[in-house]
Amino acid sequence: MQNQAIQVKGLQKSYTKLHVLKGVDFEVEKGSIFALLGSNGAGKTTIVKILTTLLKHDGGTAAVNGFDVASRPDHVRQSISLTGQFAAVDEILTGRENLIMIAKLRHLNNPRQVADDLLNRFGLTDAADRRVSTYSGGMRRRLDIAMSLVGKPQLIFLDEPTTGLDPEGRIEVWKTVKELANGGTTVFLTTQYLEEAEQLADRIAILHEGKIIANGTLAELKKLFPPAKVEYVEKQPTLEEIFLAIIGKKEEK
Repeated sequence: MQNQAIQVKGLQKSYTKLHVLKGVDFEVEKGSIFALLGSNGAGKTTIVKILTTLLKHDGGTAAVNGFDVASRPDHVRQSISLTGQFAAVDEILTGRENLIMIAKLRHLNNPRQVADDLLNRFGLTDAADRRVSTYSGGMRRRLDIAMSLVGKPQLIFLDEPTTGLDPEGRIEVWKTVKELANGGTTVFLTTQYLEEAEQLADRIAILHEGKIIANGTLAELKKLFPPAKVEYVEKQPTLEEIFLAIIGKKEEK
């Protein structure tokens, strides 16, 4: 129990006639990177919104950092940070000004020092005094993640953090995410990019038609993949092939 950053049991959510989550169960260990995979509309963002107290669930339970999201939402909010699908940065301000603003909103001592430390950590010192409107997509995303780390949250939610980035920008963000986890931050990541989950995650859960249909390490998920036909060279399945094979199995039933 103590080692779990997130515990979800039987989570349900419907929008009018659409039953989005149909009893979702999973746990996320502290200090790990957990990737929730699923196609567009699978319900990934709905789960993130419930866990970050932006949306009420209809059934089941969810606890974040030991706090129930329904009964203790304030405690949940104080211990987490959320980076959505679109960078929430002020383009008129400089990178430094964005970070100082968030540090002031969080009532931190010495906001300028907080900003300088994060600019340095995210490789943005040289661009610190440029307007964010001049930043590349990867730089904006790095600044966005830096802003979500002001105040040192225990758990950070990254909802499709590399959507719309070029390959170079995606690699920049991957490096940042790995460094976060190495520093002890728990990372909950949603993505449509199977390669992203393969690169980053300690555990991967696949959400399909409102349920988790597979949950494990990459090695465990590979075991669910039907054995390859014998070839001269044993070919390891990609996560994409595993994903499609597991969904295919579910749809045959």
